Amino acid sequence: MTPSRFDFAGQVNRVVDGDTFWISGQRTRIRVWGLDAPEIGRAGGSAATAQLSGLVSGRSVQCRLRDVDRYGRIVGQCWLPDGRDIAAAMIASGTAREYCRFSGNYYGTC
Repeated sequence: MTPSRFDFAGQVNRVVDGDTFWISGQRTRIRVWGLDAPEIGRAGGSAATAQLSGLVSGRSVQCRLRDVDRYGRIVGQCWLPDGRDIAAAMIASGTAREYCRFSGNYYGTC
């Protein structure tokens, strides 16, 4: 992706759970598009949160706006500086799965 295709970018300053984080300078949380991670308090929730935290905490990310969800969160497809798609990395780790209802099998795991 070229930088002109990104809608926003910034440093991740807080991971909420396995599919949601805050970017410095944004007024709302970022929900990772195409990703479905277990909620905190459910089986696998802590592992998914730890995995996402290890992947993005303190790192710069670039995102493309995909939607705004019913909770007012930005739903973004996001990439790390090395070009890795965050959702793809989480799916590959086995701590989260593709959110097929919204992704349209983008990651090929539906």
